[in-house]
Amino acid sequence: MGAVGGGGSGGGGGGVLGRIGGALRARDFRWWFAGQVTSASGVMAQGVALSWWVLQQTGDAVWLSVMTFATWGPTLVGGAWAGALVDRSDRRKLLVVTQAALLGIATVLAVLAATGQLAIWNVVVASVLAGAVVAVDAPARQVYVVDLVGEEGVASAVGLWEVALNASRVIGPGIGGALLATSGVTACFVVNALTYVPPLVVLTKMKDRACAVRAHKDKGGAGTAREGLRYAFRSPIMRALLPMSAASGLIFGMSIALPPLVERGLHQGGGAYGAMMAAFGIGGLPGALLAAAQPVPTGRRVRVLGLVTAGAVGAIAIAPDLVVALGAMVLLGVASIWFIASANTLAQLRCAPEMRGRVMALWGMAMTGVAPVAGFGVAGVVEVVGPREGFAVSGVLLAGAVFGGWGALRE
Repeated sequence: MGAVGGGGSGGGGGGVLGRIGGALRARDFRWWFAGQVTSASGVMAQGVALSWWVLQQTGDAVWLSVMTFATWGPTLVGGAWAGALVDRSDRRKLLVVTQAALLGIATVLAVLAATGQLAIWNVVVASVLAGAVVAVDAPARQVYVVDLVGEEGVASAVGLWEVALNASRVIGPGIGGALLATSGVTACFVVNALTYVPPLVVLTKMKDRACAVRAHKDKGGAGTAREGLRYAFRSPIMRALLPMSAASGLIFGMSIALPPLVERGLHQGGGAYGAMMAAFGIGGLPGALLAAAQPVPTGRRVRVLGLVTAGAVGAIAIAPDLVVALGAMVLLGVASIWFIASANTLAQLRCAPEMRGRVMALWGMAMTGVAPVAGFGVAGVVEVVGPREGFAVSGVLLAGAVFGGWGALRE
């Protein structure tokens, strides 16, 4: 099917508002979108609490990079294989399995915390297991959006997906900070586990025909993870976009550099950390809506937004106080979400349909898989040089990636 229940979402009437809401014309996407807002909010709530808990338990930013590596390392190692699996699978059924597994892991963490057994080692193990599941879940979710709305609705759907994520960045840290202050980490784990239930219910209620638009079954070598790598590296625009995705991963992986910046650079506590994350989400909401409103992203727009994002990172790094840092964080939210949604849409629209799962898996490998490795370097800069310099690293790398891909994005 094309856009389930809705026809072309990218073109028709309604102007800007019509483009923003185009994907929502698909009934199944509406249900999916609502479930993802709920689930992502739980993940954000747990993430805020867990990062702060690890820092308080260890007093060392290096442990934050260990946690990041444990969570996203599996994507770096197995992302290409996961993409091939997504291209060959029924995405709806695959997502039922991955979401149920993540529910189980969150439940185990809640039980460990409630019984006083929560320790760094079992948190690391749980993070590795969750990371292995997410290596499959993330590209499956991105490609499933195309199954639901068709190619003509991709820009709207990706922008709305960023709306969901950024709504969760506002809701999640607020919930996480409040629960952390009043009830401790156990409540955050419980809330996260419960928020996996709505997406699971939605997925089980959807009919298989919602997955009728699938990447073609591959033949021979085209079905391999290796072929996905070859495809990406033969494409100039993919070679330009993937390094930008990798640099952006360090920005979105703020759990390494932001807590030390808040604690040591701005001399604030856990509430301020939650406020910084919420400020990012507040900025991200209009950024995502702007991304959803654009008919088709252009290389020029991606370049400009990448440089604005890098500049916002620098402004946060040199902010003299919390008020200035919060303002710069809002700007970072607007620019970075508009940038990454535009780049993601460009990557999806420029790749062959039968390769989309593998390309999105490589996107995930770049954004979330490289970050854990680079995160050790960032943590080293934080500890040896300072938290402000450590936070600035991601902005410098993103600016370098934009200039490196400048020529390919002229087209």
